[in-house]
Parts: sequence; C-alpha cells; structure tokens
Amino acid sequence: MHRRSVTTAFIALLSTFALAAPVVAFGAESFGDPIAGLTNDEQARFAAGREVFSENETVADGIGPVFNDDSCVACHVAPAAGGGSTRVETRFGRRARGSFDALASLGGSLIQEQGIGQQGDCNFVAEAVPATANVEGGRRTTPIFGLGLVDAVEDKTLLDLAAKQRARTPATAGRARYVADAVSGGQRIGRFGWKAQVPSLLHFSGDAYLNEMGITTPFFPNENCPQGDCSLLRCDPVPDPEDDGADVFLFADFMSFLAPPPRADGASRRAVRAGERVFERVGCADCHVPTLKTGFHESAALRNREFQPYSDFLLHDMGTLGDGIAQDGAAGREMRTAPLWGLRALTTFLHDGRATTVEAAILAHDGQGAVARDRFRALGADDRRSLLRFLRSL
Repeated sequence: MHRRSVTTAFIALLSTFALAAPVVAFGAESFGDPIAGLTNDEQARFAAGREVFSENETVADGIGPVFNDDSCVACHVAPAAGGGSTRVETRFGRRARGSFDALASLGGSLIQEQGIGQQGDCNFVAEAVPATANVEGGRRTTPIFGLGLVDAVEDKTLLDLAAKQRARTPATAGRARYVADAVSGGQRIGRFGWKAQVPSLLHFSGDAYLNEMGITTPFFPNENCPQGDCSLLRCDPVPDPEDDGADVFLFADFMSFLAPPPRADGASRRAVRAGERVFERVGCADCHVPTLKTGFHESAALRNREFQPYSDFLLHDMGTLGDGIAQDGAAGREMRTAPLWGLRALTTFLHDGRATTVEAAILAHDGQGAVARDRFRALGADDRRSLLRFLRSL
C-alpha cells in the first residue's frame, strides 16, 4: 500500500454508487460472503476492499513506528476474513479520586505490541504498561460481519430504543451517546467498539489504520507517540499522511457489504424457538435486542432492512464486568452490548476473552446484567439446555 492517490477509476466507482442497476446476487451461505442484492459495482468494491483488508503492510507503506499487526485479516480471521479471533489487546490507565487518566503521555490507553525496530538513531520496540497505571483491561477482537447494516441504522432508532428501555425496563436501560466522527466532522451516535466509541465504518477504518497498523490518513493524520515519547517521531521513515484515504474507503466498503453471519443449518426451528422464548423470559433480550431496522442507504441491499444482531448497541453499566477503562464519554463500568449473531463461531467470550463457554460468559454478567444472570442460574436443566441450543444456532 505505497503512497497512492485516489485513481480516476475509484472516483468513478464512488460517483456511480447509487446508479448501477441491481443484479441477482447470491445469499450469505457462509461466513465471509458479500451481502445479497449488491449491484455489479458494489460487488467490485467489496472485492477490492477485501483485497486491501488482506494485504500485508510494510515499513515502506508507513506501518508503525509502533503497531499491533501488519494487516487487518491478521486479527479478523476466524472463521473467515472479517471474523474475530482470540487475540486480546491491552488498554491501561490510572484511576485516582474517582477520575480516569488514560496516561496518553505514556502511550495510553492502547498498547501497541510491535515496533519497526532501528530507524536512524531510534529503536522502535513494543510498548509496555507503565508502572504508574493501576487499571488494565483486555479487548478481544470482534467479528465485523454485517456491520454495514449496523452502520445504516439511524441515530433516531437507537435514541428511541434507549427511551423505550427507560420506560419499560428502567433497571436494564441502555444509554446512547453522540461521539465525534473524524471523517464527517460531525457527531453521530456511537455503535461500534466495546465502548460504542466509534460512530461509523469510515471512522472505524481510519481509526484501525492508525491504532492497529500505525498508518496515518487525512482523517487520522497524527502518529501515535511510542510509549508517549513524541520526540521519537523524528525517525519515522514515511511522511504523514502515509495513506491518502483511498484504502480507508475500500476497507469501509468491504465491511459495509459483508453479509451478516448465517444462522446454523440443521437446527430444529421448533427447538430453537423454544430456546428463544427462554432467552426472552430470562431477560437477555432486554439488552440483546433481536431485531433492528436500517434506514435510508444509498445501497438498496442495506436500505430499510430488518436484521437480527441480538444487540441494542447501547452502553450498559456492567458492574464488575466493566473493563475499568473510561473512553470517549463511556465510564469504566459501561460496555456496549455485544451482538450475539455469529456466536457459534467464537471460542472465547466477553470483552477480554476470559470465558471459554457460553455458560461461563452468562454467569460472569454483573451490574445491569445481574438479574438475567441470576434467572439463568435458576433455570431447570431442560430450559437451560433449550436456551443454549438457541444460542448455538446464532
């Protein structure tokens, strides 16, 4: 990904975004497929985005000087490109007298696990949690299947959902909040990331290029200072911005047109529905909302479409299950409701991957999830089996 300019062909693709005639597209038969109903143009953009998503970046491309890995697919790999992994990144900070300090001057809050080595008189190495930190949390890599649908949900839908929860189930009501969108320059309801700190897929893309690969763009033009030492940036071998933003758009295209996870084949619909009724009765569905609907979108494949993520994408006070990291207006105890679609493809659960079974993940719930946890614990054997059978169908 050398310093490329946005080509005439790429501009043409953008300009014809809403003009190409729809074609018959195959459905999501497996993880990693494009969403059904894409135009020829959109399918081409999905393929180009997948190529960018999979390519390995080098020092000459601008990776680093500190970073976590050299490609997107290195972390988002299971069970297909765009999935998650068991990889857990580290966040840290310091809490004192009720306030949280991300320790940005010491490289916080995200640890970059690799460095590009000797460059001039500077040696770029992996960052470490500083001794002054007293809060440390892990963040598991999450799948990005179906996120174009989540991106297409209108702010009003999430605000209305939060209002309905306050009216109907106030003890477990979630919270929506506006966060800055680095690409549009405006504000939008956050919906991505463990703290719902990311408002859009374009923002998500630029943020990932910077914080995961150390590649600057016009949207995120400033390098992370290694362990907070900005003087080391004098040795950064590639001038900023290292990418002109074209790859950010292509990465966002891949995510936008990536199909949601398919449901499991061969599951008895009657048995799955019985388990879903237990899921609702226990209270899981209060936060893991089964169905949302998109609003207007330039792509007909994403427009006014109902989908089943099993999440409200809102923040909830999770008590001791919170990671302790305050971020972009989200408190240390608050976490975004994790979507449950594609659950059967995961092997570790919760934000830090501490749970290796679905049962353990449910039993670790706290705060606003404690009542549902206790109801799950009290279930008879048949109802518990039924609920878990339903979750394994997702």
